[in-house]
Amino acid sequence: MILIRDGTLIDPALSREGEFDLLIEEGIVKDVQPRGVIPRNAAEKVISAKDKWVLPGLIDMHVHLREPGFEWKETIEHGSRAAVSGGFTTVCCMPNTDPVNDCAEVTKYILEKAALAALARVLPIGAISMGSQGKTIAPYSEMRRAGCVAFSDDGRPVLDAGLMRRALEWCRMLEVPLCCHEEEKTLCLGGSMNESKRSYRLGLRGMPGVAESVMVSRDIELARFTGTRVHF
Repeated sequence: MILIRDGTLIDPALSREGEFDLLIEEGIVKDVQPRGVIPRNAAEKVISAKDKWVLPGLIDMHVHLREPGFEWKETIEHGSRAAVSGGFTTVCCMPNTDPVNDCAEVTKYILEKAALAALARVLPIGAISMGSQGKTIAPYSEMRRAGCVAFSDDGRPVLDAGLMRRALEWCRMLEVPLCCHEEEKTLCLGGSMNESKRSYRLGLRGMPGVAESVMVSRDIELARFTGTRVHF
């Protein structure tokens, strides 16, 4: 057994926050008691967490596991190992792989690889549109059944408002959120930094903040109209 002592425990699920000790057996928390209640001899190994936080596994809502297609950058196993090393036990992976995660087959492939790695819990986010090209809606029902937990075109904004409306309606029916990348491309083409006095002084084309806010405004109205949850 392992005893983690003297740390500040924060557990939102149980509305618990304060100085608690944890007794762990074979990777499972067996007991949680106020500081000093669990005797030191209750465990073979004692870890001091003084001046540290003790947290449940964290969730990263936006990761790029580069498999399939970019394994030379990172595999699902390597990315999952890095996640758990940093305390993140659940990760939601973006669909910008090659091929794009725009069908059930790619979703299943990702989950199979994650199961083989047996490290972090991997939750795939499927593409809003085929190939993330913003032209044709992806097969949401099949991808949801395969294991997608949300839909996003990652770093590509959906410029077609009609397609965005249909995507939101599908997400409402499937009870999953739609994650948006908000950027009106025609306002920031060729931009390399935030539009400001400094960008003018440097002679660099800037990207105005309104390029983001106009898209956010559009999608807030579409979300209200369709009754769908969105994540900006």
